[in-house]
Amino acid sequence: MKRAIPLVDLSKFVNGSAAERTAFVQELGDAFHNIGFVGVVNHGIPKSLIDDFYAASKRFFALPEETKRKYEVPGLAGQRGYTSFGKEHAKQSKVADLKEFFQIGQEVPAGHPSKAKYPDNVQTTEEPAFAQLGFQLYRAFESTGAQLLKAIAIHLNLGESYFESQITYGNSILRSIFYPPITQEPASAIRAEQHEDINLITLLVGASAGGLELLNKEEKWMAIVPEEDEIVINVGDMLQRLTNNYLKSTTHRVVNPPREEWHLPRLSIPFFLHPVSDMDLSCLPSCVTADNPLHYEPITAGEYLDERLREIGLKK
Repeated sequence: MKRAIPLVDLSKFVNGSAAERTAFVQELGDAFHNIGFVGVVNHGIPKSLIDDFYAASKRFFALPEETKRKYEVPGLAGQRGYTSFGKEHAKQSKVADLKEFFQIGQEVPAGHPSKAKYPDNVQTTEEPAFAQLGFQLYRAFESTGAQLLKAIAIHLNLGESYFESQITYGNSILRSIFYPPITQEPASAIRAEQHEDINLITLLVGASAGGLELLNKEEKWMAIVPEEDEIVINVGDMLQRLTNNYLKSTTHRVVNPPREEWHLPRLSIPFFLHPVSDMDLSCLPSCVTADNPLHYEPITAGEYLDERLREIGLKK
């Protein structure tokens, strides 16, 4: 079966020769420009950590509904802790996605200027390893994401450290998503309706079941089937906006499985890499040309996130 997205090897950038680094930057830049998605191997995220967090996630989502709801924090727009089934919808849809999820966010040291902006993470007493492993995985994703953004900064001729200060203690989110078994014909809902991500880039470790699809340039849905130990990376709207649509935030969705697999739940672990809230997302002058005139007004990452959380129903 032909792959829907290209595959790159991050170790060629992190530990490779000058020529290998240059080739990696070109491959990643081309993938983000043409498709908006790429598969990454040798990404540096330990398999044992991913496996342990998957297992802890499964145990958490198997808890009784009333137990899980103890970890739903009112007023936080789902940014920490549990969000129950049917709360979130795609921005153009009125029908809720068929999922529940748990979110882990940034932690900063006491006395840090951003301390007040970042609520404490929610600890789960029934499954203590869940939040602890989740935060270890959060840090591993941050580190891999930083390398990918370094390569993108080089591709955009910004200098490799361009994103560094913008993502250090940034507002990233690790989300463990559980799509329960489908027990009856859904009225019109699918596991996750078509959408684009809000952030700079998303890093996704292989889900426990298929269903992820992207919409290609020919307006056809293509199934993304990651290989063992591959993570899938996609461009988010913030990076698309910063580059005046040069890098592509591609529409994607999670479709329901065939009826004979309805009994199978699906667990998925995306990491949404966000910058600090005051990052300026004004389009880069180098990305504004006669052929590609300015598409967006200036906005900060925080203002943009706020706008989008309202659109998807997490913030009132």
